[in-house]
Amino acid sequence: MKKILFYNFIPTKSEEEAAKASNTQFKASRALVEIRDLSPPPPPPDPNHPWQIRKRLTTSDVAHRRLALSHNDTFDHIFRYWTTDMVNYVLMGTKAPVVLWDLTDENHPLRYRTENIYLERGSKDEFYVLGWMDLISNLLLNPGDEIGLYWDVRSGTLQFKLLHRET
Repeated sequence: MKKILFYNFIPTKSEEEAAKASNTQFKASRALVEIRDLSPPPPPPDPNHPWQIRKRLTTSDVAHRRLALSHNDTFDHIFRYWTTDMVNYVLMGTKAPVVLWDLTDENHPLRYRTENIYLERGSKDEFYVLGWMDLISNLLLNPGDEIGLYWDVRSGTLQFKLLHRET
């Protein structure tokens, strides 16, 4: 099942009458729904290069210690594996704590599970935010560095790797 946001732009007769009675304009609503995914399932991640979300860091990502993720990347590669309740938790504006593994040093992966590692809705519906204060401090990331992320279905954790450091 695929999770999507369903927008209701057309009011029912009762909603229209209620808006008219209160002398307000009808406000479109949205709801998270699950639909049958008719497109082929995404290919399983390549064990050697599983990084489904790749991003070159911006000055804002580093300075604010919050990584902006696109709506499509978040829904396709993270929310796809979450329950509807978990996704609704984020859509309501609440920070959802996540466990993040830093696989930059494959021989010594680091696990992050603190209040500073979370996923939340951005100020606009076009993006979501990964709070990663602890990780960015430890790795000394800079604008221009390329990172990779993917959701590991088996462990229910977010996997991270610094792919290329800008010189």
